[in-house]
Amino acid sequence: MKQLLLGDEAIALGAIHAGLSGVYAYPGTPSTEITEYIQHSPLAKERKIHSRWCTNEKTAMEAALGMSYAGKRALVCMKHVGMNVCADAFVNSAITGVNGGLVVLAADDPSMHSSQNEQDSRFYGKFALIPIFEPSNQQEAYDMMGQAFDLSERLKEPVLLRIVTRLAHSRAAVVTGEARGENSMNPSTDQWVLLPGIARKKYAALLQKQSLMAEAAAASPFNRREGRGGTMGIIACGIGYNYVKEVMGDEAHLLKISQYPLPETAIRELAAEVDTILVVEDGQPVVEQEVKALLGAGYPIQGRLTGALPRTGELRPDDVAAAVGKPSARVYDEARNLANRPPQLCQGCGHRDVYGALVKIIEEYPDARVFGDIGCYTLGALPPFKALASCVDMGASITMAKGAADAGLRPSIAVIGDSTFTHSGMTGLLDAINENAPITVIISDNLTTGMTGGQDSAGLNKYEAICLGLGMDPAHLHVVTPLPKNIPAIAQLIRDELAYEGVSVIIPRRECIQTAARHAREAKKAQEERK
Repeated sequence: MKQLLLGDEAIALGAIHAGLSGVYAYPGTPSTEITEYIQHSPLAKERKIHSRWCTNEKTAMEAALGMSYAGKRALVCMKHVGMNVCADAFVNSAITGVNGGLVVLAADDPSMHSSQNEQDSRFYGKFALIPIFEPSNQQEAYDMMGQAFDLSERLKEPVLLRIVTRLAHSRAAVVTGEARGENSMNPSTDQWVLLPGIARKKYAALLQKQSLMAEAAAASPFNRREGRGGTMGIIACGIGYNYVKEVMGDEAHLLKISQYPLPETAIRELAAEVDTILVVEDGQPVVEQEVKALLGAGYPIQGRLTGALPRTGELRPDDVAAAVGKPSARVYDEARNLANRPPQLCQGCGHRDVYGALVKIIEEYPDARVFGDIGCYTLGALPPFKALASCVDMGASITMAKGAADAGLRPSIAVIGDSTFTHSGMTGLLDAINENAPITVIISDNLTTGMTGGQDSAGLNKYEAICLGLGMDPAHLHVVTPLPKNIPAIAQLIRDELAYEGVSVIIPRRECIQTAARHAREAKKAQEERK
């Protein structure tokens, strides 16, 4: 059967057809559509495949590891910065090993289309000493899922599958196969307890598996030689393979790499046939550095480190054309003289009214600082509000506000969203409550995970209870409705709480207008169907 699929959708369908029993994820661009596809898949619903969103990437990784322990196949999905959140469980899962197949999907975002950095998740795979898959197209993305799960169970290790934005969000025809059944329940009889004495033995076993991983990569159908002739050899990784083929066709003296560890013998053979090697990879120079080390300092390697390809940003076919001395294949010139149009909060968004009240107040306090967080409301850093002093990572608003207050900064204010609060903000608030730090925390609650498309928020309708459970003084916990008519009252409330020398929490609550409109459409459709 042939289907037109996004890269994310191909991965999701490939996982279902590989006998998946559960997907665990926190929404993050460009990985979100994988879990959403599984949530809406008729086969996944029929099989009752677990597909609810997790509170954060760490809980997702740990839950998937638990499913693997029980003998079932599990998929963990996240964007690249989510790897930082789940790193403890991820790295240690290579030491415990797995039982049922476990695939960790990391969707990297070169050019930072919707991210804080350009980190390359292949480093995490190398760090954990596990196999890595990197599809070059949607068909490979589908095919790799079955092979990744099989390899995971054969080696008893997790497998990392790394994609980039361009693959995740582009469509292509994919030939799909039959769905295999799920694994039977078969809890592990091995000991997954990482006491030092046990962990040392398991780490030694992981090191012994490295040769098996290398053999699997060397024999992989996703790693292959193409073309002969010419004095320049090209190593093309993942999606970079497509750009090389687009620019050079069959002329390229090419080694395609989409499964790691690197096939060292193939690299040495290529090096013996050419005078120089160009490494084409989208992301950081992971392979370029390894090839330099493998072939020695005297062998000429070109790539992102040497400037043959841009050091930052998303790789493009034009970059490859310039690197190999070919004319650009661009049909149209790049746009010029276009005004910059940064994103803005939706008209009618409750976050707008929160900032409308907040900016009125901070004008009264020249030394005030507002520490922001990750979400739609991060746009409050831009005009017309220009309210935020920082936005570093998920949950950092509360802890940075506390640290600034510890240093003597007054007033110190944190703005965090509802989903981000349950993801990584609760522990920071507990720290603040334990010391009764003089900060004001605004949990801007739009009843959804708005930035990534309106997924369920883990703490829906529980935020007051969470704050009280952490020890929050009820006298300084307030819920307000952010509407233009309420801005003067909200501004006065903020002013009053800034005068309090302790922790205050204000929860402005109004549903995201996008999800509200969707819910209204769904309700109308349901009403019409009942007629």
